[in-house]
Amino acid sequence: MTDIPPAIRVTGLRKSYGEKVVLAHVDLDVPAGTIFALLGPNGAGKTTTVQILSTLIERSGGDVAVAGHDLDTEPDAVRAAIGVTGQFSAVDGLLTGRENLLLMADLRHLARGEGRRLADELLERFDLVEAAGTPAGTYSGGMRRRLDLAMTLVGDPRIIFLDEPTTGLDPRSRRAVWAAVRALVADGVTIFLTTQYLEEADQLADRIAVLDHGVLVAQGSPEELKRRTPGGHVRLRFTDPGDLARAAGAVEGARRDDEALTLEVPGDGGVASLRALLDRLDTAAVEVADLTVHTPDLDDVFLALTGRVRTEKETV
Repeated sequence: MTDIPPAIRVTGLRKSYGEKVVLAHVDLDVPAGTIFALLGPNGAGKTTTVQILSTLIERSGGDVAVAGHDLDTEPDAVRAAIGVTGQFSAVDGLLTGRENLLLMADLRHLARGEGRRLADELLERFDLVEAAGTPAGTYSGGMRRRLDLAMTLVGDPRIIFLDEPTTGLDPRSRRAVWAAVRALVADGVTIFLTTQYLEEADQLADRIAVLDHGVLVAQGSPEELKRRTPGGHVRLRFTDPGDLARAAGAVEGARRDDEALTLEVPGDGGVASLRALLDRLDTAAVEVADLTVHTPDLDDVFLALTGRVRTEKETV
C-alpha cells in the first residue's frame, strides 16, 4: 500500500524581521482530506504561517511543500492548488451572487459556458439559489461567508486556507458555515483553519496545533490535547453532611466544600476510574445525591499551554 503524502508538510519553518523572531522551527504535517486548526494567542504567528504557506510572503528558513509542490521551485503550482478565504469577505457587494461567481470564473479563464455551469452548481451547493440575483451587499453575514467559500471553489482548489471564517457571525450562521466546511472535506478538500473560537476548532478539526510566541507548543487531535491537560475531576454532591464527611475520608486528594456539600475528586473521567470511585464510596456506605464528570476542554488546553486565560476578545 502506497503512503499518501500530506497535503502540507512544513519542516523547520522560520520567519524573522531583523532580530524579531516570528516563527521558530515550526514542523507541521497536514494529512490530505482533513481539517487542521492552528490556534494561539495574538501575535503567536498564525497569520504569518498562513501567508507563507499561501506564497504571500517569503520565509526566513525551513522547507515547505504544499500539495506536493515545493514552495521555492514551484510557487505557481502551489497557487493553482490552493484557495484562500481571508477574515474579511472578498465578495463585491454591488454584484449579485451569480455575478460574483461569474467574475471569479472569468479571472480563472474558464470558458463562458463552463463558468455558468459552475456558478449554478455552486449556488445550489451553498444554498444560495434564491438569492442568486440579489446584490451581495444585501446578504446576511452567513450568506456572504458561504458565497465567499463558493468563490474560492471556482478554481477547484484541493487545499483551502480559512482565516477566521466565522468571525462576527451569529451562532446559526456559524453552524451553516461549519456544515459547508464539512461538506468540502467530505469531497476530499483539505482545510487549514485559523479561528478565534475554540468551540469551532473542537467541532471541526481533526488535528490542532498551538503556537505561542512563534513556537509550536503542542499538536494532536482535540481529544489527545485534552487528555494531556490536567484538571479533570468528578464532582460529587451530597444531601447529608455525614455522607460528605465519610466520602472525604474514603477518597484521598479530594477538595471538599462543606457549604455546597460537594466533593471534587481528581480523575480523567474514564469508566474504569469512575467505577473504582463508586465502589470505594459504596464500601464506605456513602450515599451520593448526584455526580458530574468534568474533562478538560480546549479552554483548559489553551490555558495550560500558553499560561494565560483566553478572554472573549482574545484571538487565538
